[in-house]
Amino acid sequence: MKQYDKARIVVLTIFILSFGFGLCGTVMMSAMAKEPAGEKRSAYYTSIEIREGDTLWKIAQEYAPGTGLSVSEYVGCLRQMNRLSGDTIHTGNYLTVMYGEPQL
Repeated sequence: MKQYDKARIVVLTIFILSFGFGLCGTVMMSAMAKEPAGEKRSAYYTSIEIREGDTLWKIAQEYAPGTGLSVSEYVGCLRQMNRLSGDTIHTGNYLTVMYGEPQL
């Protein structure tokens, strides 16, 4: 067998093994990433006007149920969604909030 043929076989073998491992990895990652049945939640968004006495924590306590997030996690989402660097909000301004369907 010529040296050229041996090199082609080695390259072809490496290619097939790489493709196989890549395909298996992709399938495994995809299977692990799927949510368990019954855990899927729909998220909805709306804008609310901040009222006197509102805080991010009070708003989170009202809107977090049904989202699958704790109040603390929800406050973090509020900050991120509304590009807030802290907890300060002002009466009369608007916040985007996320809510989910209550789980019965």
